[in-house]
Amino acid sequence: MIVNQKECYINGLSYMIRSAVEEDAKNLSEVRLQIDGETENLEREKGEAYIDESGFKQIIKDDTESINNQFLVADVDGRIVGFSRCAGSKLKRNAHKVEFGVCVLKEFWGYGIGKEFLKESIRWADSNGIKKITLTVLETNEKAIKLYEKYGFETEGILKKDKLLSDGNYYNTILMGRFNG
Repeated sequence: MIVNQKECYINGLSYMIRSAVEEDAKNLSEVRLQIDGETENLEREKGEAYIDESGFKQIIKDDTESINNQFLVADVDGRIVGFSRCAGSKLKRNAHKVEFGVCVLKEFWGYGIGKEFLKESIRWADSNGIKKITLTVLETNEKAIKLYEKYGFETEGILKKDKLLSDGNYYNTILMGRFNG
């Protein structure tokens, strides 16, 4: 689903939060690959589950046509520096909820981009009859957990020793949800 774009200005950085369009596909493929190599907070290591330009074009097309999906990008002067998705289900028993995911290039951390993605996704979900937003977050990502809690997310469960990180240790994944209904 397409949403209205929103201009943001935080800590001296001006950026636009807007819906992804087909022309973003190549840039999204490159940005996702870079982000995967910059943090262990995400599911993948750099190069794993690679999505090429045509793959992103299909995701953007599907998300644009679906009332239960949303694909946002953060645009700084024509450069995509992060993105978020809300992915819903066509199954009746799950049609009331979406799963939220977000990633931002490391050089753009601290500008509230993740927070803006979250706020826009909540606003979109609440105004489109979506009752629940779910997400997963690594236990070590305390800043994200605090942000999610601030916006009404609660811990619903913990997947113990769920991720093996580069330090050789296992970490828990926290399942969080926000219900509006």
